[in-house]
Amino acid sequence: MKHPWPGMMRTVYGDPDRFRRTYWEHIPPQDGQYFYFAGDGARQDQDGYFWVMGRVDDVISVAGHRLGTMEIESALVSHPAVAEAAVVGRPDALKGEEVFAFVTLDRTFAPNDGLSSELKQHVVKEIGALARPGEIRFSEALPKTRSGKIMRRLLRSLAAGEEISGDTSTLEDRSVLDKLREGT
Repeated sequence: MKHPWPGMMRTVYGDPDRFRRTYWEHIPPQDGQYFYFAGDGARQDQDGYFWVMGRVDDVISVAGHRLGTMEIESALVSHPAVAEAAVVGRPDALKGEEVFAFVTLDRTFAPNDGLSSELKQHVVKEIGALARPGEIRFSEALPKTRSGKIMRRLLRSLAAGEEISGDTSTLEDRSVLDKLREGT
């Protein structure tokens, strides 16, 4: 965004410098023009369509290294078998967190151990060994709100083996969550 819009917040209460740093200085100015940073990352596919991948500040700490979930998801989606992916951190006693991926496959592919290994290796090739998912769970769909946003907090709870808590009233299809629970 190059210009403010009606209803846009004008500052952070009591800290206008933080507002400027957070939203207007993240992207270097060009020709004196500042750009608003929304905090979401996107990629453009070969057909020219933009795919909003998620928050760029959503990170997993693996063995002291901060890895962006968006980059790992993007690497997974770049494989021809993957239609959609969501990555979360799962607590790990040795590494702090490990990468846990929920993957929805293209209709022409079937989930199997060989494909899981292939996807892990694909992530290693695209990003590096630290980003290799510890586990990939295949799913027909991911839990989303009615507006299409993936409910990552639910996925984090599932990955950690915790009971789902909190408000789930915005969940579009509760059966997706039940199917993912059965896969544990």
